[in-house]
Amino acid sequence: MDHFEVIPLSEVPRNGEPQPTDDRRTVLIVDDEEVIADTLAIILAKSGYATFSAYNGISALELAEAIEPELVITDVMMPGMTGIELAITLRQNAPDCKVLLFSGHAAARDLLQEPSVAANNFEILSKPIHPSDLLRHIRECLDGQSLRCAV
Repeated sequence: MDHFEVIPLSEVPRNGEPQPTDDRRTVLIVDDEEVIADTLAIILAKSGYATFSAYNGISALELAEAIEPELVITDVMMPGMTGIELAITLRQNAPDCKVLLFSGHAAARDLLQEPSVAANNFEILSKPIHPSDLLRHIRECLDGQSLRCAV
């Protein structure tokens, strides 16, 4: 099994340059279930993406500021800040960052109907999702071909 080096958030460079500096596309995965976030990070890393994981919305915002990801994949139903709140904040702070929402809860779709959220035109991928389907959605999102990806 692959292992990831754990770097304290305080040690992540905040110089505005995306990390890592190679030509891999940077994806931040956010899920309060650490095993899900870490599993997705492994799948995406093996598919050539530079991946980072966060386990709540606040940590995700801090990490996104440091690494400037091209894409954030976030669970919707998380304690504290929901994935939708995270997506709205990311859209304000980093308008070029794309966001892909996913959830295993039927109630997550109801959140999209709230007036403060409906104008954002978010869509949610259902969990569980097969890795090949997720990778396809990611490619479409990064290439600007996905209607499910919030920009």
